[in-house]
Amino acid sequence: MRDVKENLSIIQERINEACERSGRDPEDIQIVAVTKYVSVERAAETLDAGIQNLGENRDEGLLKKWEALGDKPTWHFIGTLQSRKVKSVVDKVNYIHSLDRKSLAKEINKRAKQPVKCFVQVNVSGEESKHGLAPENTVEFIKQLEAYENIEVVGLMTMAPHIDDDEVLRTCFRRLRKLKEEVEGLGLSYAPCHELSMGMSNDYTIAIEEGATFIRIGSALVGE
Repeated sequence: MRDVKENLSIIQERINEACERSGRDPEDIQIVAVTKYVSVERAAETLDAGIQNLGENRDEGLLKKWEALGDKPTWHFIGTLQSRKVKSVVDKVNYIHSLDRKSLAKEINKRAKQPVKCFVQVNVSGEESKHGLAPENTVEFIKQLEAYENIEVVGLMTMAPHIDDDEVLRTCFRRLRKLKEEVEGLGLSYAPCHELSMGMSNDYTIAIEEGATFIRIGSALVGE
């Protein structure tokens, strides 16, 4: 298995190229290392390589790594979060990427000791296997979050279809960016919505070209 530093150098080069193509600044892109399939040691190696953001998609994985690494990383919860699991993770994470229903918002608001940065998850592709709000319901949902003082909507998140059709991927990411701009334009103090969490190991360069600010990379960075 290649070391993380080597993988990061390849990824950084691709980020730079994607930014050059789209007239963006590479400094605006944050890499979230998805460490759900790797050991605590590999996660620690990722921190040593200079990656600050670690992403976990299950409470057990997050808690295990949190016990070992504490608050050295910036923690991202990137998977579907069940309401009953909120209590165990909410004060250990800095970002939640999967807010997609009122019951979850209510639980986060109730359990958090301070405001939590949340991405609202949108199912842009409309795939039944994916979680998230339908694009047409997203703005209304965000407006309803005003009542929850412990939720800050920093942006939107989506997962594109796992396919090789660049045009389909581009359309998916573009739709999310337009939706983000619509929310941003509302000027809501609790939902600045400046960020876009989109793009994974197979499609992050396209996501960057379409406006991603957080890319979630697992296998290409830390391995399986």
